[in-house]
Amino acid sequence: MTSRATNEDAAALALRALAATLNEPRRAERFLALTGLDADQLRARLGEPSLLGAVIAFLESHEPDLVAVANDIGSSPVALIEAGRSL
Repeated sequence: MTSRATNEDAAALALRALAATLNEPRRAERFLALTGLDADQLRARLGEPSLLGAVIAFLESHEPDLVAVANDIGSSPVALIEAGRSL
């Protein structure tokens, strides 16, 4: 697999993780508060690797969220962490 394909896969996984993060109100509120982003800024930056990496870092900092989101999107916590590192 090429590096570009790996990055695209990581970005897709991180986008799914972001959607799951925002789908849970308390988790979404914490994510937005910690990043300082509002909904418009979030929409404008959706494809940026730095934002996608921040999603993974946010989840990684609180294991229950990491596990819950991984389960929600049919992934594993390890796969999410690896995706964050490749972004």
